[in-house]
Amino acid sequence: MQTWQLGLCNGSSRKRKTDSFQKTDDPVITSPQVIAAFKVFQQELDTRHDKYERLVKLSRDITIESKRTIFLLHRVTSVPSVEDVLNEADIKLDGVRQKIGQIAEELRGDDLYQFHKAFTSGIQEYVEAVSFNHFIRHRTLVSLEEINACLVFMREEKMETKVTGEELNPRTCVLTFQVTPTDYLLGVADLTGELMRMCISSVGNGDVDTPFELSNFLRDIYDGFSYIGNMGPYEVSKKLHTLKQSLGKVEDACYMLRVRGSEIPKHMLADVFSSRTALLDQDEGVA
Repeated sequence: MQTWQLGLCNGSSRKRKTDSFQKTDDPVITSPQVIAAFKVFQQELDTRHDKYERLVKLSRDITIESKRTIFLLHRVTSVPSVEDVLNEADIKLDGVRQKIGQIAEELRGDDLYQFHKAFTSGIQEYVEAVSFNHFIRHRTLVSLEEINACLVFMREEKMETKVTGEELNPRTCVLTFQVTPTDYLLGVADLTGELMRMCISSVGNGDVDTPFELSNFLRDIYDGFSYIGNMGPYEVSKKLHTLKQSLGKVEDACYMLRVRGSEIPKHMLADVFSSRTALLDQDEGVA
């Protein structure tokens, strides 16, 4: 008898709890303040999402224009006027910087790392293009400080009075964009692949001095990355293997030039190195 009464009590209590959960006229849930607060949250999330999508689009544009600049710079090994190619590349890079200036405007007042994933690929491609252009001109590696020094933008802001709403003279403000050390390192690591292609192209055009110069430069970069090793960001350690492959291909080309350069006609050197590179790629794939 007591057990039956206890079961009825438990059942009635569970029923009352279920009924309480099904109520929709809770004054807390239907409070205008709560609804207004969640509407604000919705607007903030929508604004953040829209900004993220705009940054992704800008990053794609930067990537495309940077790749076009790199393709243009590869022509320096086969054209009579290198300066014309470099000047055209400078114009393209100026256009890329204007895109980066739009990113700086989007990030005004926000933390860069909140949206870093949206544009990191484009910035890495820009670093690759700028460092490639700098190497062709000066035969040195561009520094992070030199890259950031070019990413300073002047913008004019319209000013209005709070009382009458009349427009005042526009005010000039300064916007800056800072390339992160990780994006810089990843862009430099991608540069080594372009230098390897430049090495093969130079040999095909009869230039037997550039490969040895590129070999020394790539070896210095590889030594620098080796000091970082696994202590740096994960993405940087992943690039180390690709960097080593590029260095190995350039060193192999230098070996062929030094040992068998006099045996192979200059117009056939590019074909020999291309087939040699294909064999190395197959061996690495099997390994």
